[in-house]
Amino acid sequence: MTFGQSISTCFSNFANFQGRARRSKFWWLFLFSSVILFVVQVLLAFAPDGFPDSTAFAVTASKIIGIVLLIPFYAVDARRLHDTGKSGWLQLLVLIPCAGAIILYVLWAQAGSEVDTRTGLLRHKIND
Repeated sequence: MTFGQSISTCFSNFANFQGRARRSKFWWLFLFSSVILFVVQVLLAFAPDGFPDSTAFAVTASKIIGIVLLIPFYAVDARRLHDTGKSGWLQLLVLIPCAGAIILYVLWAQAGSEVDTRTGLLRHKIND
């Protein structure tokens, strides 16, 4: 799946927490989100000093962009965990300091299972 297709699919299914997501789809969205947040932070860091209330604007802009990216990321994260045969609720591991994030990175990097976890049957096509 290409970068553009992945981002388009993720934002069109931004609140769909069911189904499966391939590794490429997840990692492209992860890259997209990281780049967007980095660019926003750099732009806000170089905002002119005369910019009215620049600190409040920077905080507000970061929060808005974070919220816009948050729901699609959690949705594709749940679908990615489903593809590895795990529950989407494992996203809550992020609440465990340090270790939770490391465990999630390992789960995200795993290959998808070829067996449908609900039926136990071999699947022939990955649902995007």
